[in-house]
Amino acid sequence: MSTENEQSSAPKETTGSTESSAPKETTGSTESSAPKENTGSRDTIFIGKKPLMAYVTSTLIQLANLPRVSIKARGMSIGRAVDVAQIIARKTENAGYTIGSIKIGSESLQSQDGRQRNVSTIDIEVKRNS
Repeated sequence: MSTENEQSSAPKETTGSTESSAPKETTGSTESSAPKENTGSRDTIFIGKKPLMAYVTSTLIQLANLPRVSIKARGMSIGRAVDVAQIIARKTENAGYTIGSIKIGSESLQSQDGRQRNVSTIDIEVKRNS
């Protein structure tokens, strides 16, 4: 009988913790992502690991409302930022978008093992021709 009680109680605990933790995780991630979007400036697109066309689309949407947008990336994402700017400038040249100033630099970050590392950065300005 003790085996049955242990087996029946174990799934209840697992089910109970799964049910209670799933809504908390969803709610927590929704709450934490909303302020990030509201506090960031609208004229900056930060390049990460999403598909390339997601950033192209976001940049074009922002350029429809703003005269200039800044595309920022660092590290391994720099190539993707350059690709986004080139796609906008070349594929939509009829719409009148051009690449403005390009700023390169580096940031000093602390790695997981405690060492100071230099990470390259790029800031590409894409602007609408008026």
